[in-house]
Amino acid sequence: MSKYNNMDAIYELDAKMNLVKAVPFGLQHILAMFVANITPIIIVAGVCGLTPENTAMIIQSAMIIAGIGTFIQLFPVWRIGSRLPIVMGISFTFVSIACVIGGQYGYGAIMGAVLVGGIVEGILGLFAKYWIKLVSPIVAATVVTAIGFSLLSVGANSFAGGQGAEGFGSASNWILGIVTLVCCILFKVFAKGFLKQLSVLFGLVVGYILALAMGMVDFSAFQGISVISLPHLMPFKMEFHASAIVSFVLIFLVSATETIGDTSALASSGLNRDVTQKETAGSIACDGFVSALSSIFGCMPITSFSQNVGLVAMTKVVNRYAIATGAFIMILAGFFPAIGTLLATLPSAVLGGCTIMMFGTIVVSGLQMVSKCGFTQRNITIVALGLSVGLGFTQVPEMFEVFPSIIETVFAENCVAVVFITAIVLNLILPQNMETGREESNE
Repeated sequence: MSKYNNMDAIYELDAKMNLVKAVPFGLQHILAMFVANITPIIIVAGVCGLTPENTAMIIQSAMIIAGIGTFIQLFPVWRIGSRLPIVMGISFTFVSIACVIGGQYGYGAIMGAVLVGGIVEGILGLFAKYWIKLVSPIVAATVVTAIGFSLLSVGANSFAGGQGAEGFGSASNWILGIVTLVCCILFKVFAKGFLKQLSVLFGLVVGYILALAMGMVDFSAFQGISVISLPHLMPFKMEFHASAIVSFVLIFLVSATETIGDTSALASSGLNRDVTQKETAGSIACDGFVSALSSIFGCMPITSFSQNVGLVAMTKVVNRYAIATGAFIMILAGFFPAIGTLLATLPSAVLGGCTIMMFGTIVVSGLQMVSKCGFTQRNITIVALGLSVGLGFTQVPEMFEVFPSIIETVFAENCVAVVFITAIVLNLILPQNMETGREESNE
């Protein structure tokens, strides 16, 4: 049997796949991230006072650019892209600072800052070989673990119906979330062969059907939508303010650390090997330059999606061609609004039922990476202090009020950034011979 027809191809990075067989795996990836891809836009657009028409236009651009970014990650252009099954989307990392800048200067200032910040991160990625050694395996493992922990609350909020949603935590949302989760687990247990890896898609479908039966799917967004729509170039006049640019550049540096963690986690959990310097550099460069492109179409930054890293960790499906079908679906959804509108009707509770397990898988992947590094006294100190400071301090954001506002904005609620900086500092200052020193003192 050729690789083209053999379903084992889904576990191989470069194996060719039959298109019909590949589509369900690509669709599974898109459904897992679709709601999270448009939610940041809705939040920021609301703060900036944009019209519903402008918000819909930005969502349309976001789907197209996310699809293009995913294609570039899968099939690199020059040194831009990792050649790994990384799915791109709108990042929550930028929501806080975007709301501040948008409220102060307007949406155009956000676009100007994203353009400059994206170029800075892209250049940083191209020259990663000069600084990437600072991110040792134990630092990367600590960041991956932190990413997993940081996403658990996201999964829980979705499970309860979506933060701020009417009926948050209601019995209906609990039922939807539990049924979806149970269906995912049962399908994973009882399905045969490659079908096991479609457990998330199965759970989403069953959850969606149940939501329809319960009257919890809102189709009002279909009113007045056009059959086909083209993206708009430079829909907002860009403004360039020094404070906005500096703030966004700092957040882009934070985003780069998350990308390093995502890329490391994907290589470790999906390919059972360490990530290469070239893959990490390409991944960061793709994040930056695609985000700059995104701003030209009036859209917020596009970065690697941790949700989909968790899906790869859970299913082990790494085939680039299978994931590429999902990128194509995103682009289609951008040109044909009805597709995107239909995908957006997926209730948050259904999504939460699937993602809560996926996010836990990222935590486990991080712990496995720590285990590979070894439980030396030095490594234990870096991981323990990095996680306790990063996760602990950001649960009490009032602690950061003593610092300048820019520091508070960047770090007060971004545990990944705090974990990364703590782990980097400890990795630089702790002696390599901590174990030796202990043994000598015992003598």
